Order: sequence, then C-alpha cells, then structure tokens
Amino acid sequence: MTLVSAHDLARSFGANDIFEGISVSIPHDARIALVGPNGSGKTTLLNLLAKSDTPTEGTVTYARGLTIGFLPQESSFSIAGTHTLFEEMLTAFADLLEQESRLNKLADQLAQLPDDETLLEAYGKAQESFELNGGYEYTTRIGQVLGGLGFDETDFDRPVEQLSGGQKTRALLARLLLENPNLLILDEPTNHLDIQAIEWLERWLKTYEGALLLVSHDRYFMDSVVDHVWELIFGKIETYRGSYSHYIQQRGERHAHLLTEYRHQQEFIAKEQEYIQRNIAGQNTRQAQGRRKRLERYLRDEAITRPREQHTMRIDLQSRRRSGDEVLITRSLVIGYHDDKIPLFEVPDITLYRGECAALIGPNGAGKTTFIKTILNQLKPLEGKSRLGASVEIGYFAQAHEMLDPQRTVLAELLVEKNIPVGEARNYLAQFLFTGDDIDKPVAALSGGERGRLALARLALRGANLLLLDEPTNHLDIPSQEILETVLANFQGTILLVSHDRYLIRRLATQIWALDIPHSSTDGKTRLIVYEGPYSDYISERDGNAAAQEQAPAKKPSQKSKRQASAEDRQNTLSPYHRKKRLVFVEGEINRLEVELVNLSGALESASAAGDVDEVARLGEAYSQAESDLDTLMLEWEALAADI
Repeated sequence: MTLVSAHDLARSFGANDIFEGISVSIPHDARIALVGPNGSGKTTLLNLLAKSDTPTEGTVTYARGLTIGFLPQESSFSIAGTHTLFEEMLTAFADLLEQESRLNKLADQLAQLPDDETLLEAYGKAQESFELNGGYEYTTRIGQVLGGLGFDETDFDRPVEQLSGGQKTRALLARLLLENPNLLILDEPTNHLDIQAIEWLERWLKTYEGALLLVSHDRYFMDSVVDHVWELIFGKIETYRGSYSHYIQQRGERHAHLLTEYRHQQEFIAKEQEYIQRNIAGQNTRQAQGRRKRLERYLRDEAITRPREQHTMRIDLQSRRRSGDEVLITRSLVIGYHDDKIPLFEVPDITLYRGECAALIGPNGAGKTTFIKTILNQLKPLEGKSRLGASVEIGYFAQAHEMLDPQRTVLAELLVEKNIPVGEARNYLAQFLFTGDDIDKPVAALSGGERGRLALARLALRGANLLLLDEPTNHLDIPSQEILETVLANFQGTILLVSHDRYLIRRLATQIWALDIPHSSTDGKTRLIVYEGPYSDYISERDGNAAAQEQAPAKKPSQKSKRQASAEDRQNTLSPYHRKKRLVFVEGEINRLEVELVNLSGALESASAAGDVDEVARLGEAYSQAESDLDTLMLEWEALAADI
C-alpha cells in the first residue's frame, strides 16, 4: 500500500530552481533516508511531502485517512500560556483523556446507583475499551519517551516556553512519537541528542510500525534504521536499496559504471569522427556521409553526458614537527568549575601516546567541553593536573566556533591565522568551497556549515601534532564529513575527539573515554572510564556487562515463595522411597546445571571479547534460564533433604 505518491514535482523560489521532475512514492513499511549536499533541496522536498509547502509544479497524493507526524529541522514549537512539558505530551492522548473522563463520570454515577445494571454494563465496556487502548499506560509511556530523549523528571513540570530551542525540538519529537502517526517525516532528528538518546531513538524506530522518511547527517543512525536511500543531487533523485553504507558502495559502483560507459562512448565518437574526416572527400564519401548522419542522430538521441561530480571540500592536515611519545598526561585530575566547587567528574591517571585517537563520549552537559578547556589551560582543574608532552603543538576546533570573530570577513579571519598573499589566500579558501564574493562575507553571516569549514581551514594552517576536536562534523554535509574522516584517518599526529558522530568514532578511535557509565560508579560520582581498543570493542563490553547484569536478577520474594510452594507440593505427593530416588535425581541435575553455568560463563566472555552481540544475547538468555532452573532445583533439594 502506497501512503504518499508524488509525480513530477518542481519547486522554485523566484528565479532559483531547486529541483524539477521529482517522482517518488512512500510505501506503508518505508524506511527511507533522503541524502544530498547542503542546499540540494532536501528540506524543501520534505516540506512538500509533509503538506507544509506547495510545489511549483507536479502533484502529491495521499492515502485516505493518513496521519503524518512532521519534525522540521528548526522547530517552531510554541505553546501559549504556561503549558508544561508533561501537559504538552498529554495532548498526544486526547482521545484517551476523553475516554478517561467518560469513565470517571460513569464511576461517579455508579457510586450513586451501585445496583444499576445498565450503568454497570456501560462502565465495564468503557473500562475494557480504555484498557485496550492503553489507558492505564499512557503516563508511563510519556515518562519513557521523555526520558529516552534526554529529559529529566525535573523538566516535566517546566513551561514549554522556558525550554531552549534544542529542548523544544526534542519535545516536539517526543510528542510525535507518542502520537504514533502512520508516517513520520523527520528532518535531522538526531540534532540536540547525545549518543545515549540517539541509541534510544534507534531502538524505538526499529519497533515503530508506521512508515519513516528522514533527513540526517548521522551516518551511523541511518545505517541502523533505514533500508532505502534517496539521493537528491543536481536537481534529480536517485534511489538505492539498503542502508547508508550500502548506498555508499552502490553509488561508487554506479558512478564508475557510468564513467566507463561515457569513456567508451567518447572513444566511439572519436573513431567515427576520424573516419568521417578522413573519407568525406575521398572514394568512401558516401559511407562517410552515412556515418555522419548516424553519428548526428546518435549524439541527438542516445549519447550520454559525462557523469557530474560534486564539488567537495579539500583539506590537508600536516604536522610541522613530531611530538614526543607521551602526548597528554593526567594525574589525580578532577574536572569542574571553581565557582561552585562541585566536581563534574574524576579522571583516572592517563597517558595518551603519539598516534593514538581517543574519543571522549558521554551525555550532553556531562563536562566534555570543560575537560577540553582544562587541557588547554583555559580552566583550572578542581584537583590534580594535566600536562602536555615534549614538542606538542595543539590545534583546537571549538564546537561553537568561538575562536572565530563574527565581525571579521572570511578572508580576514584566515589571514589572522597566517599572513599570506591575498591571491594565495583566495586559492586556499576555494579548497574549502569559499569562492568569489564568499571571502568578503562577515563571519556573522555564515551558516553553521560554512563556519565549520572556515574553522577547519584555519586548523589546517596551524601544523599541529595534537588535534583537540570538539564536534568537528557538526553542521557539515555528508560529503564534507566523509572527506574530513579520510583526512583525519591519515593524520600522523594524535587526536582527542569529542563527538556524537559514531561513524567517525568507529573509523578513527583507538580508545574510548566514556563518561557516566552506570555500572562503573557505586558512590554516585561520575568518572571517566578508559576502554582500550576501538568503538566496536567498547560497545561489546558495554552491552556484555548489561547482559551479565540481566543474567543475575534479584530474587523477588513472590517468585521464591511460588517455587518453594511448588517444591513442597511435589514432595508431599511422593512416597518415602520415591522421595529418596527424587533426591538422587535432583542432585545429579544440580551438578549438571552447575557445570553448564561454568561453560556458559566462559562462552559469554569469549563472545563479548569477539564483539558478537547476537551471541552474547543468546548466551545470556541461556545463562538466565539455567540459573533459574538451578534455583528451582535447589529449593526442591532443600525440601526433600529436610524431610528425609
């Protein structure tokens, strides 16, 4: 079943044609990512499909009764009065709240007329319908969704009008998820989310039964939730099957194939033109004339144009000199602000060596940027110290680009970093996609992506051997992210990376510095935990620890009493002779299960070390079952042994 069908869409703003001839359809089970360079019209197309804009040409048709939830990139979410965050989430359950109101009225009437069978029957039906529709669960669902998207319970009673722009966008996303529409259209849903919230959203979307169309710069996120990719480029759209990684592979293969076809075509044309030129005035003039007509017809009707290539950023990061082996050293370091003296987190004694890339990850507001500023000596630590090794030269990329002066022009900002001839500076800035009059724009007038590219241009001139990168891929389009990733992978120095870009972390990180790991701290303090090895190893260890916790759940009194009762019932039905035989059998089963648990424990450790998440989950389930069986048998053994 097709939910949305668009035919020959075109959109223009004045004389500026964004795209034309776009025809797409969204099936009921769609999981689609729309990708393309900044400015290609992705947001414009989403607005058309979400009924937030009207096409210049073409039509869009929708399935009868279709409900659409649309998250724009910049939320216009505004609430009059003092509506709280929780109250706004309740609007997603307007029908349930109406049912609840009717149910309460019936309950009040029943209190006055308890013997009225008609009222009693009406109340029973209303209660059943209310329960089936989730009436006793909606407040729990609100808490789960708000918590999953990074809100604390203390935020629930805050007026929406007091939320920041990013919080309002998250609040709108939460309401859309709770509304559960037939089609979700999401423009950059992972903006303003930390890794933990993004992972929660991935899990939620995997269980969502409606259709999904999204625009995102988060490549890891797209790999997790989509199975088709639309690429919008040069005003046209191409469709690819599979995840984002599959799209990258197919796009490369498709481009290589088209380029090969084009080159074969050009060779054919050159041969035909050479034959025509050589024979047009000779004995074979009729053949030459015939070939010329055929060639003209071919060029008019069949010839393909050279595949267009996107103009992308070029960057070269080179260190002026090599640092010592030890690049960054911390000792008894505690991060925080001296204003309130409250520690943000404690840092173990770390030595970061040359050539390593450490990825610092953790929730928003945990203190990652504060840690970077402490390393830069812009902030003093609460306790302990950090120092740089021999010959270390720092290059710092700030998340908010506060190193850029908004009053300067692009050219002036570059010349502050290095005084080079204007012509050379123009050529250099062109590598970062600043051409023509772009270099005379004030920094204040630049987009987030343009500021990011300017900050990278300055960074590349520095010749640093230690890069402190705070969210370097924020605001960059995917082609620029891919180029930066490749350049950083080939960088010969050392990198300390703060990022929510798991694709980048997976490619670069040789160790993970993780904040706020629940099982790592029993005294309420946040600590930085160092995981040696790549991101995949960190994920396996983290998930393996979570699985291990689930394998040994606390024994609930009610569960134990039921098992005890079952064991006693079985004992009371047996004769003394059969009780003894049962005791021998139970002892044998206990021994077997104890051996099985030892074997499963070893297999779990091996699967976790190998990064096999599916095997860890399977073994964890088997471990839990064996442990449960052992507990039941132990209770029966105790009952049998006491009786005998």
